[in-house]
Amino acid sequence: MSDGNTGAAGGGAIYALGIFGAWVWFWQQADAFWEYVLAIVQGLFWPAWMVYDVFKALAG
Repeated sequence: MSDGNTGAAGGGAIYALGIFGAWVWFWQQADAFWEYVLAIVQGLFWPAWMVYDVFKALAG
């Protein structure tokens, strides 16, 4: 029996892959200790910043 949560589980897996990819990207761009700390934070919150930038660009 399916309880209807399989779509949520798939979305979570894709979101996790996005986080890992963002961590790799931001980690490679960092040069100093605090930039590595910021890379971890950016990896967690990159979707929020991306949506904010999209809405800002649409607003004009």
